[in-house]
Order: sequence, then structure tokens, then C-alpha cells
Amino acid sequence: MPRFSIIVPSHGVAGRLSQALDSVLAQSYGDFELIPVCDAPGSPAADVAEAHAGRDSRVAPVNSPPTAGLSGARNTGLRAATGAYVLFLDGDDTLAPGALAALHARLTETSDVDVLYFEHERTPWWEGEPTNPAAPLLAKTPAGAFSPTQAPQLTGVQLPAWSAAYRRAFLTDHQLTFPEGPFTDLGWGGLVTLAAERVAVLRSVVVRHLLRRQGSRLNLPGAHHHQLLDQVDMVLTRAAGSELSGALFEQLFAVVLKTASRPERLPSGHRAFFRRAGRLYRSHRPAGFRAPGGSVGVQHRLLASGAYSAFRALRGANRSASEAAERVPRPRMLRTRLRYARDLRRPLDPNLAVYCAYWGRGYACSPAAIHAKARELAPHIRSVFLVEPDAVDAVPEGVEHAVIGSRKYWEVLARAKYLVNNANFAEGVVKRPGSVHVQTQHGTPLKKMGVDQSTYPVVAAATGSFAKLLGRVDRWDYNISSNRHSTQMWERAFPGSYEALEYGYPRNDVYYTATADEVARIRRELGVPEGKTAVLYAPTHRDYQTGFDTGLDLEAFCAAAGDDVVVLLRAHYFYDQGRAKSSGRIIDVTGHRSSEDVCLAADALVTDYSSIMFDYANLDRPIVVYADDWDVYRETRGVYFDLMEAPPGPVARTPDELAQVFRDGSYAGAESKALRTEFRARFCEFDDGLAAERVVRRVFLGEPPEAVPPVIPLAERVPAPAATLVRS
Repeated sequence: MPRFSIIVPSHGVAGRLSQALDSVLAQSYGDFELIPVCDAPGSPAADVAEAHAGRDSRVAPVNSPPTAGLSGARNTGLRAATGAYVLFLDGDDTLAPGALAALHARLTETSDVDVLYFEHERTPWWEGEPTNPAAPLLAKTPAGAFSPTQAPQLTGVQLPAWSAAYRRAFLTDHQLTFPEGPFTDLGWGGLVTLAAERVAVLRSVVVRHLLRRQGSRLNLPGAHHHQLLDQVDMVLTRAAGSELSGALFEQLFAVVLKTASRPERLPSGHRAFFRRAGRLYRSHRPAGFRAPGGSVGVQHRLLASGAYSAFRALRGANRSASEAAERVPRPRMLRTRLRYARDLRRPLDPNLAVYCAYWGRGYACSPAAIHAKARELAPHIRSVFLVEPDAVDAVPEGVEHAVIGSRKYWEVLARAKYLVNNANFAEGVVKRPGSVHVQTQHGTPLKKMGVDQSTYPVVAAATGSFAKLLGRVDRWDYNISSNRHSTQMWERAFPGSYEALEYGYPRNDVYYTATADEVARIRRELGVPEGKTAVLYAPTHRDYQTGFDTGLDLEAFCAAAGDDVVVLLRAHYFYDQGRAKSSGRIIDVTGHRSSEDVCLAADALVTDYSSIMFDYANLDRPIVVYADDWDVYRETRGVYFDLMEAPPGPVARTPDELAQVFRDGSYAGAESKALRTEFRARFCEFDDGLAAERVVRRVFLGEPPEAVPPVIPLAERVPAPAATLVRS
């Protein structure tokens, strides 16, 4: 029997689950079993848990449906537990180093008490200065083991379930399980307090709890707050006649009064909540109970008397609607501000959609793919593409557009129901109730993104205000993902309340729909000589460099790689043109509007750390990673995984190594194919040619998730053919 069973519910936290599990497996004290509780086999969290189970036999995942909630997940874990003591850990929290060793030592010292309460840190989501709210509470308790009646101020009501270790035999003997409902910790803590005979405390931090940027789900508006009273009623009914009834009564009604004083949490039924709370207060109030002094005591008396109007007059409604307005600046010119303010008061146009790509650089990427599909499947939707003045000439004929900053630009932004972007709209754009913002992203993240950049000084300095960034994230309703890795990393990098659409990137649809004739046409337009092997060289941007540098002598590469090789040079989109002009065997395609066209034209890809590799992998054509400065890039930019451990093809560290893999053909050999196959399975998960259709049907046509086309299995997809049909 292991010393500890550590139960980790994982619903909705797949992006950070690996950190939680790793913090347990890294403990110096190893006598434990780790029980991740996942939604179902094949879910994102289940994949993370199974990967850990494959590496460590102490990991034993179990499943609990999301409909069972947190209580159901924990109870499922309890039934599977075999350890002497049970601990709970949220899926986005971590165990402090040395935590289990400290728990074991303290439990041995206190002769295996029923419950051992311990301290925990609450860390802001941006990893700011942590707080330790349990420390003052635990400091007032006896030094050794004691009865709960000796320290009535310490009850489980004031601490989360994951701030204590529980003797499993004690839980089994008293048939203790988590009660159903959203406030399950409150009910659990009260029941445990009433059943325990001997408890103790450990005055050191065991759990590091990550505060969500969105705040606790329990604090969101909704009818679930009425269930708080169910937990209060259950605990106080059980506590009747107990020596702890007074302490539990005061602590539980402190929570009730906190909710009652925030009417915004109960959009409807606030009066009914108050009246039921008053009835419970009167029926459960212990004999001789004395209300606290001050304004809190006044609230107690008003609740006891059912004086709803007086209570509201005392507390009021502390609303902060002006905060959003202060965070979002308006258009600069006075006349434009007035017009925009006027248009914001007009009704939303339910048949108007606005698109933008790369901050207005042109008609491109996933917004363009969704735009084209919407014109086909939802022709009743008027679509307007936003572009900078110098990109107007690149807008295809028949596509309505608006120049960024113009009167039309602000008018359509004010009135559009649908707004689609692969970056972010300007800060001056107001998120109107009823509008739908779709964030398409523009690549799978290898490098750190969003708030994850905050610990990398060079990148953080260029990023600007993270508060403003997150203000823009708060406008998102949907965030599109092409694989589960992206879904999890976006959850970390851009914390928000949006819904992830695991539909694939619409811009990648063309990799499965383009024909051989279209590939040949694109090659002719780009100037690729007939019969030549076109190698796309696409280096990424370096935050620590100024301007564009190819990072490779392309003429020398062509000479060393073979006579049949030509290079398509595409610089990062931050640069309008690469420095190398088209000459001889080097064709500069940086200015070509479509990276998808360039990929279709290429027979192979050479890149360093650009996200283009994830898109190009859909074509199942050779990829070579040129990683001459990987260590520097990883340290200064930050990455989400080690590309050198899971590359999409051969890795070259020097120009000679790069030329050699082309000269000997290994860039397209069996080993290269095997690496690419594994890479595609991981990162081309949802890209199958139908992504744009899924988005249009779900967002514009309002079809339910189960009605959109399912993802075609990878083995059944047929990528667009390469011009030279290079295959292993």
C-alpha cells in the first residue's frame, strides 16, 4: 500500500496538466500513486496522462465524464485510491519541491491523524508574487495533534480540499465523499471537520495554486449560486448539536453574505436567494450565537430579519463597467470618434462580417480562406476585408474591402456581427454584446507566445503591455486550433473565456484541395524552371536581431546541393522583401501574397524554427531543419518543446551538413519519411481540407458542433501532388 494517493482532476486544464503531474513525479519522496482523472479516453488530458503513465508505473489514470463535475471526478479518484493518505491536486496546480517528504515526516510525528492541514501558495496567473492565505489560520493552532474542538476557528470550510491530506481509512469508515454541486469543497470541508477526531497542521507550503486569469468559475454569474445554500443546509443539518456548530455557522454564512452582497453573481433570483438564506439562518442559528460586530454584524441582523431592501441599500452593487472603456481607447480624430460612437449605438448588422489578416497586409491566411468559403456557403453574409492603403491593389477582384482608419473601416467594425482576424483588431474596437469574434491564429506555436513571453526580456520588451494584449483576448469568442498541442498552448499563452474550435487551420485546406495543374501554374508564376527541384527556404524572425538576414549563403548552398536545385527564398512576413533579389537559382518570393502558394510550389522545405513547417507537413513532402543557432534561439525566445528531439526531418547544424543531405538524397529518404510521419500525426491532427467549412457552418450558419463535418483520419487524406513527385 503506497503512503499517498494523489488525485488530480483534469477537466478544462489540459494545457497545464503535464506541469501538475511532473511536479508529483519529481518529488524526492517516491512512495505514492498518482491518479489523473480524465474526461474520457482520447481527450486532450487523457493523452497527457497516458503519456506520463507510459513513462512511470506509479501513474494510473481513470476516467470520469465532465457531466459528473469536480465532485464526480474526485469521488472516482477516491474509489481507485489504495494509499494510506489521500491528497487532491487541481490539474493546473503543482506540488512544491519536497512536499511529500515534509508530509510524511509530519504524519509520522503526529501518529497518523485523520486530517493534516497544510499551507498553500496562491500564485497570480502571470506568475507574480504569491500569497499564503492559510498561514495565519494555521499559526493559531496547537503544536501537535489535537481535536477539532480545541481550535474551532480551523475548519475545512475555510480551506480548499487540496490544502489537506486525509487518512483514507478515516474517509472510508465515515463514508465521506464529495457532495454534488459546484460548491463541493464547502460541503466536503464541513463534513470532514464534523467527522474528524484528531487533526494536525503542517506550517509549510505543500501546494502552489495557480489563480486563473478568468477567476474562479464559482464566482461567475449564474444560477449555480443557489446551490451554495444546499451545501450550507447539508453541513449545518449534520452539525446540529455539535460543539462546532457555532464556528461552522459563522464561517458558512460569511460565504453566503459574500454572495448576497454581489447581486451581479445572480442575474436573476437574487431576492429569492436572500430570502432562502434568511430562512436557513433562522433555522440553523445555534442557541446563544452572537453575531460579529461592525458592518458584518449589521448584515447578519438584516439577513436574519429578511430585510432585503435594507440589505441592498447597505451594500449596493459594486459594478465596474467603466474599466473596459478606460482600457480600450477610442479612434483618435474627434470626428471619427463621434461617428464611431454613433455607429455603436445602431443595431448590429446580423449579415455583416469583417475580416483582417496580418494587421491589414492583404487578402491572406485563414481569414481569406473563411471569407471565400462564406461567400459559397453563406452568400447572404456581406463580407468586408480590411487592408492597409498600400495593400488595396492586392485585393482580388470582387472582394469588398475597407482601408484601415477610413470612415468605412470604423463603420463596419461598429456594426458587424462577425469579426475574423488572424492577429488582433485595434484596441479601439469595442466588443459589442451579440458580436462574434473569431481568432484564427497564424501558425502552430513552437516559440513562446502571449503571456508566456513575459519571462523573456527581449521578447517582452517588444510585445508591449500584456494587460492590453489580454484586453484584446477578452474579445475572442472562438479560437481556432489545428492540433491539440496548439489548443493547450493557446490556453496558457492567451488565458480567456473563449471556446477552442479544433477544426484545423482554414488556410491549410488548399494543401488537400489543390490539383496538379494548379501546382504547375503556381510554379510557372513564380518562375521555377521546368524539372528543377524547388527548395523553399523560410527562416523565422529573430527577436534579438535587427532587420532580415538569410542566415545562409544561398548561392553556395545551391552550388553544393546539386545542379537541379533552385531556392525559393521567403523571409518572415515582418519584412516586405528579402535582401536577396531573384537571380539565377535564387527566387525571392517574400513579396508573394500567399505562403500557401509558395508551399505548393516547393518540392522540399528548409527552415529553422518557423511555424511554416507545421503547415508544410500537411503536404507530406521532405522537410529539413537548419538549426545553426538553436541554443541561442531557445534561450532568448523560449520554446514549448525541444524541436531537436522531435523534428519533422533531418537536422543540419552547418551549411556543409545542409548541403550534404540534399547531395546524398537523405533529405527525402526513409529516415526523413519516418520523422515526418510522426510529426504529421502530432501537428496535422485536424487539417484535412474542411476547416473553413467547419468554421462557416458553426459560426455563420449556427449549426451545432455535432453537425459540422468530422475530421478525416490522417491515413485517408490525399495531399496535393508535388511537381516532381519527390517521395521516399
